Amino acid sequence: MLQDFMGTQFKAALFLLFFYSVLAKQNQLSSNLEYQDLLNLRSSLGIRARDWPRKSDPCSNWTGIGCTNGKVTSIKLTGVRRSHKGSLFPQFAVDSLANFTQLTSFNSSGFILLGPNPDWFGQRLTQLKELDLSSSSILGSLPPSFGSLSKLTSLSLSSNSITGTIPTEFGKLSSLNVLNLSGNSLTGSIPTSFSNIENLTVLDLSSNLLSGPIPIEFGSLHGLKFLSLSNNSLSSYIPAQLANLSQLVELDLGYNYLSGSLPEDFSRLRNLRKLLIGNNELEGELPGTLFSNLSLMEYIVLSWNRFEGEIPDVLWSFSHLRILDISGNNFTGVVSNLTYFSASGASYNLSNNLFFGNVAFDIRNFQSIDLSNNYFQGLAPNNSGVQVMSNCFTGSLNQRSSEDCRKFYADRGLVFVNGGTNSTSQTPAQRPSKSGHTRLLIMVGVFGGLGVLMLLALAILLFFKICYRGNSSERGTSNVSPVVEGDNRAVKFSGDISGGSVESFTYEQILHATSNLNEANVIKHGHTGDIFRGILEGGVPIVIKKVSLLLSGKESYKLELDLLNWITHHRFVPLLGHSIEHESEKFLVYKYMCNGDLFSLLSRDTDLGDENRQSLDWITRLKIAIGTAEGLAYLHHECNPPLVHRDVQASSILLDDKFEVRLGSLTEVRTQEGDNHNLITKFFHMPKNAEGDPAGSSFTSCTYDIYCFGKVLLELVTGKVGISQSDDASTKEWLDKFLPFITIREKELVANIVDPSLILDEDLLEEMWAVAIVAKACLHPRPSKRPEIRRLLKALENPFKVVREGSFNSTRLRTTSLRRSWSVAFLGSWHYSSQDSINASGQTSKEGMNYLKQSGRVGSHSHSSGNEHSSSCKRSSSEIFPEPQETLDIEGQDMN
Repeated sequence: MLQDFMGTQFKAALFLLFFYSVLAKQNQLSSNLEYQDLLNLRSSLGIRARDWPRKSDPCSNWTGIGCTNGKVTSIKLTGVRRSHKGSLFPQFAVDSLANFTQLTSFNSSGFILLGPNPDWFGQRLTQLKELDLSSSSILGSLPPSFGSLSKLTSLSLSSNSITGTIPTEFGKLSSLNVLNLSGNSLTGSIPTSFSNIENLTVLDLSSNLLSGPIPIEFGSLHGLKFLSLSNNSLSSYIPAQLANLSQLVELDLGYNYLSGSLPEDFSRLRNLRKLLIGNNELEGELPGTLFSNLSLMEYIVLSWNRFEGEIPDVLWSFSHLRILDISGNNFTGVVSNLTYFSASGASYNLSNNLFFGNVAFDIRNFQSIDLSNNYFQGLAPNNSGVQVMSNCFTGSLNQRSSEDCRKFYADRGLVFVNGGTNSTSQTPAQRPSKSGHTRLLIMVGVFGGLGVLMLLALAILLFFKICYRGNSSERGTSNVSPVVEGDNRAVKFSGDISGGSVESFTYEQILHATSNLNEANVIKHGHTGDIFRGILEGGVPIVIKKVSLLLSGKESYKLELDLLNWITHHRFVPLLGHSIEHESEKFLVYKYMCNGDLFSLLSRDTDLGDENRQSLDWITRLKIAIGTAEGLAYLHHECNPPLVHRDVQASSILLDDKFEVRLGSLTEVRTQEGDNHNLITKFFHMPKNAEGDPAGSSFTSCTYDIYCFGKVLLELVTGKVGISQSDDASTKEWLDKFLPFITIREKELVANIVDPSLILDEDLLEEMWAVAIVAKACLHPRPSKRPEIRRLLKALENPFKVVREGSFNSTRLRTTSLRRSWSVAFLGSWHYSSQDSINASGQTSKEGMNYLKQSGRVGSHSHSSGNEHSSSCKRSSSEIFPEPQETLDIEGQDMN
């Protein structure tokens, strides 16, 4: 019996030994050839030895290497670090991959592979099922050979610099489930061959330069759940065939040029949760049946189209709704059905429409609601989450004029009473009787007359008050709490970061996204914290700022967090979330800007030895200047009290995939010195010094931003990198040397200082000349003589108006009014000493100059590359600052 028992135990031990030996063999590389190929790949990519150690088995100890039966089946470069030498010269050098015959997955997300996609991928990697090359700095076009990867189930090439058209051969990827080509520079139309990919569930072509119509063949992709075509140049109508996508959960067609109406057949999309079609040219009414079956809707964005008519009642009844944005349309009617609104904690944006009547609904169910720029009347809701400016409310600031409101109601057969009655709830079919109407008109006349007299008296008082106190009193410094007004909304800074709409990340998520704060992921070491490149789960690229409380103030990071949490203006870097659970380190998470910052781009342009790099053209530079001015104009003129950025430099100007400006580095933002100084300090958690001012607030005037902005403009004109980075002796020496080349009298002189990498014709040189004049005006040694940013914005949008007149002197400037020319307003403030009256070549400047013809080019340039929609929300320049009267008709004059 003992022998039998021992024999059984021996056999079991042998079996276990055999099993573990087989398992170990499966986890060990069995081919010396594949081992050598991995070493070659390690060398060509410059991967450091710590991640891929030479003397250990790759299947067991190499980061990102996966094996099956002793063969390499997956390679993941995400999180793998390069050596110092490899980081200096990153290349798409992966020829060794061709020898891995069993490779099913290759992932380089976030790992720089500078260069074009290898054409042989589609010919040699025939077993590949997953290919993720997102955020890898890939250049060039898409190889048609990729269409031969018949086993591919997931293909992601997002957030790169891929150009050219999408090959029709991609339609042969019959096994594909996920296709993501977003965030590139692809052009041409969308191939109809995509309809052959029957298993497709995710299709993301957003943020490219695609044009033409949406293929009606997309209606055959019955398994599609996610479709994003936003941020392109697609035109024509929305195909009704998309209603056949019964599994669709998210449809994003925003920021295109789509026209026509919204197909009523969309009512069949019963699984739809997100409908994002804002910033197009859609029109017509919304039939109630369109949304009757869409009970799962969470996000509806119809903003900035041309929709009209009344809102279907069903929109107010969605219990899952979190966001409804119908702003910027021509919707009208009395909004009363919100009383029955069933979703709680939702955000509504009804601004910039034609809604009217009393606000009779209960606003307590909403997280926020924007009613601004409509014609609501009566008493405004008393709630911090409601935005009410530019309506007809009684007793509220920043409302429409009584004349405007009265005309609006009269055009609809209604009576507007400046005092807030319920008369607006009557429809044209419910007009009061003739006698009652007459009495009402008499009352309107009496009270209206008294109101006019009171307004006139108030206007006179305000006039004298403004004349006495100057411009500092024009900004409403008597507000109870600091209010930011812009982007069609006004929000109060509560100072509470816990209740914001941004996402809260755990410390573990931050570490995972940055590979444990890997030094290889550092973008730069900022003066307020290190900036890391990161990847969220799902491949979403982000930027993370690490703020060490040991090196900075304990409350300093809250300023930037509060600002970005509440400011939704499109010219500021989007804040995605934060992580504040760590005791000594706090993290702010931003949207990734694939074109980096202006400093890096201009520095790249100076590298003349890099033939693959293309310099920033002048049109793009002017677009960047205008975008920066828009962001500063928001801080200076639309925030109450005015805010000063205090860190305006090229490295603070971030650029997205279409070179749209997103201002960053908001840690230094302060309120401009004035009546609200202590109040804003309290709300922004600013530490005070002994004098009661914010610590380090040596520059708390908007004129300091203007000075720094002028240096940024000079960088754009001259290509001289670093002018805006510092104000040391070398910078001042450079300014003293080159500013004399900028004069209103001699256009040709500016050619001596323009960036040599730019290819210029006569018109572009004139534009650069005008922008240089604007820059010089910003650098006036007396801060009080520097133009306001809203005037600078107007000038940059119309550069030729800056240089139309040549008659100027400093005496006239001191009394400059709207009747003065742009040239007087900008450069007239400089006293014409020997530096200005005598040009750099030693010759006396010409007296006077000929008028320049307005070419009309700048208006199109300033809104190129998809910026048409981004600027549609802001007030027109004529509203911000009227045109100088003497220059209105100059465009039609001939050259003398």
